Amino acid sequence: MLVVARTGQPLASRVITARTWSARAKGLLGRPALPAGEAMWFPGCRSIHTCGMQFAIDAVFVDRQWRVVAVRERLQPWQLVLPVRGAWGVVELAEGALARAGLGVGDELKLVNANGHST
Repeated sequence: MLVVARTGQPLASRVITARTWSARAKGLLGRPALPAGEAMWFPGCRSIHTCGMQFAIDAVFVDRQWRVVAVRERLQPWQLVLPVRGAWGVVELAEGALARAGLGVGDELKLVNANGHST
C-alpha cells in the first residue's frame, strides 16, 4: 500500500513494481484502464511517456526518501514528461488520484506492506 505520510491517507492499495527492463518498457501499455487504488512504481526513473496508452494517468515523482519532487496530473495518451530534477522514481496512478489525496510537492510517501510495516 502507498500512503501519504502527512495524512495517513492511502494513495494506492496495490502497488506493482516495474523492476525489469521488459516490465518498465511495457508499463501500463495494453491495459484498458488503471483501476482506482492501483499504482505502478518505476524505481530509478526520472521521466515517463504515455505513448500508446488508452487512458490518462497521474504521476508522482519522488526522491530516494520518497519525498514528492513533482506531480503531473491528468497526463493524456501520447504525452512525454522530460526528466524531473531530483527524481529517483515515479509512481503512476489512476487519473484523479492526486487531486483526491491533496498530494503536492514536499509531501512524503510511505510504502507499507500488508502487515502495516513500512518497507
